[in-house]
Amino acid sequence: MLSVTAVLPVTLCAAAAAAIINLWLGIRVGQMRGKLKVSIGDDAGGPLTARMRAQLNYVENTAFVLILIAAIELSGRGQPWLAWVAAIYMLGRVAHGLGMDGGALGKGRMIGTLITMLTQIGLAVVAVLIVLGVM
Repeated sequence: MLSVTAVLPVTLCAAAAAAIINLWLGIRVGQMRGKLKVSIGDDAGGPLTARMRAQLNYVENTAFVLILIAAIELSGRGQPWLAWVAAIYMLGRVAHGLGMDGGALGKGRMIGTLITMLTQIGLAVVAVLIVLGVM
């Protein structure tokens, strides 16, 4: 049996999770479009706009997180904590997506936003510390 070690396993898993979450957010937009019968455009600030913003906000932030995860993993300084950071980030983004609908899950938006900000600043600081030779 041939043994193959995955290159950048944390990055690969994070990118796979990111793709699945993006697909899920897109499906939620499509469901709302169908419900509201809005084929093109938005609903001027209503629930469709909220879901569209949830997906766009996800895309806006996740690219930076994935780049930082890959760079830190390439440096060899990310084990074992980097996988946990990636997982918590993805869970936070699911919470944000659900929270954008408001209601009982509305707090998820704030939780997801906080996790996103902390993840980005944390990974950015680690990246700089690696460059400076502190880590």
